[in-house]
Amino acid sequence: MTIRKVGVIGAGLMGSGIAQTCAQSGYETLVREINQPLLDKGVKRIHDAWDTMASKGKLTAEQVAENRARLHATLELADFAECDVVIEVILENMEEKIRLFTALDHILKPGALILSNTSSLSVTQMGAVTKRADKVCGLHFFNPAPVMRLVEIVKTISTSDETIAQVQEFAKSLGKTSVLAKDTAGFIVNFLLIPYLIAAIRMLENGMATRDDIDAAMKLGCGYPMGPFTLLDYVGLDTTLWAAEAIYEEFKDPLYAPPPLLRRMVVSGMTGRKSGRGFYEY
Repeated sequence: MTIRKVGVIGAGLMGSGIAQTCAQSGYETLVREINQPLLDKGVKRIHDAWDTMASKGKLTAEQVAENRARLHATLELADFAECDVVIEVILENMEEKIRLFTALDHILKPGALILSNTSSLSVTQMGAVTKRADKVCGLHFFNPAPVMRLVEIVKTISTSDETIAQVQEFAKSLGKTSVLAKDTAGFIVNFLLIPYLIAAIRMLENGMATRDDIDAAMKLGCGYPMGPFTLLDYVGLDTTLWAAEAIYEEFKDPLYAPPPLLRRMVVSGMTGRKSGRGFYEY
């Protein structure tokens, strides 16, 4: 199968970034949201990104026009019927993902692939509700999707080798470097990253060091581009909580148990940059 048309379901920060990446890589791209204001906001975010790239000389006016012509928006799932690949980028909620995968399985043509951008949930469980489990895998982008070069390809016990090969080529065409992971909670990056972030929160919670000193120590002592609290705010405290809960549920390892402070901040709406306040204020 030759991939020509890509569908992206979800036009938030990640979804719009993935749609932008696909469109500027030459694919006809259809992006969907659940209501018009969210859809308009996502499309505007993409257009603004291209305008900014043009102002910096990274795109010509002609390239911007071509990118915009390849990008289409919709509120209707039925419009994805002719897509060759659909990437799911909705909330990290298994019930919602299963509902979406079930609907897509009936709408999409037989050869179409369904990929999930989940950072921690079971892709196997999503694929199991379809009649094309061999054509389902994870394709986990990192924020910001147009900039970050890595994607994790997640292979379930049902995913065919052919599907993995197709997705690897697709990722390469987007300018990404892919790594292959089995479908276990957290995959590669979050399985290693979450304990580090949780340890930083516990240090702060227990009064072992201040936020600023912990961030400075990891930047200057380990050469990290940002400290754990800056990174937590960037990733999103809610996203971190979801990932930690999913990994803890699977392995029951205390290293992944979300600290009370993390839960309280998320409940309070302090989710990081996207809400204007997390461990820092924006």
